Amino acid sequence: MGVWGTRLYSGDFAMDLRSTIGAVARLPFETDRLVDIICEREPGAANNPNDEDHTTFWLVMADQFAKRGIVSDRVRDKALDIIDGKRDLAMLEKLGMKLPDLGKRGRMLQEVRERVVANTDAKPRKVLKKPQPLLMSIGDVLVYPTCDGEHINPYFPSKEQIPVYRPGGPAKWEQNGWAAIVIVDCGRAFEFLSWYRPLTIRDRRTEKPTLSSLRGDVQWQFELPGTCSPLHFKKMEMEKLGTLPIDPERVKTIFPELRPGISAAVSDISIANRMKAYPRAAPSALPKPGEPLKGRARVIIGIEQLFRQ
Repeated sequence: MGVWGTRLYSGDFAMDLRSTIGAVARLPFETDRLVDIICEREPGAANNPNDEDHTTFWLVMADQFAKRGIVSDRVRDKALDIIDGKRDLAMLEKLGMKLPDLGKRGRMLQEVRERVVANTDAKPRKVLKKPQPLLMSIGDVLVYPTCDGEHINPYFPSKEQIPVYRPGGPAKWEQNGWAAIVIVDCGRAFEFLSWYRPLTIRDRRTEKPTLSSLRGDVQWQFELPGTCSPLHFKKMEMEKLGTLPIDPERVKTIFPELRPGISAAVSDISIANRMKAYPRAAPSALPKPGEPLKGRARVIIGIEQLFRQ
């Protein structure tokens, strides 16, 4: 909410939007379609001039397009109107930015303006030539090593460099358990960007799980969707155990809030954010088999509830 720094990318909104634009720019579509997709991700900021992120939205898109050699008259004209009409400065002043910082912001905007105006020749983009592979399918059960319930963070160069924080002080990541997920939904955004939705066991195991050990009164946590590159799949040391007969219609019935993972795919939010193995809901919030979900617990007991009848 809001931009309180003088730089264009001072706020979380601008940083997240930059990542989204980076992912969308890889799609092999015409420029107008790319702009539409980005606007669809943030309709309030894109379309409502009174939204506090409205000016940031168009300035970030124009700046990113200029840096990537993507030419759009629509984006350029919106950005120039915002800068020349001092609409961004007016919004930030309304939000409480002080006069000295407004001066710094104004000078930064002139630098953005120069880049946007100079962006007249489109450059070749590196785009996806074919859809990303689907590494996992509905019903796939995968196990992976954990340390205190935390899986291997694939953003670190190696698992030995992952910090672990314990009451006695920091330690190195060393496997002391296992976890498992089952894929209950997957697909591709815009037929190119792959995404997956897992259920994660709530309690880590000391022994490597088997398919039979994951049946019965096992608690599964419903997770948001995420992406998974071949590199992340490998670094997290994920191993497929087998496939369970998951029924997509049963999944939708038990989890009615189910939505496609388009947002995660466009923003490239990794499934690594969805794989922690420890409880995140009080025992009193857990439903019994066959009961509807309670509140926001989003936990089921017994994966068999999702099987084809």
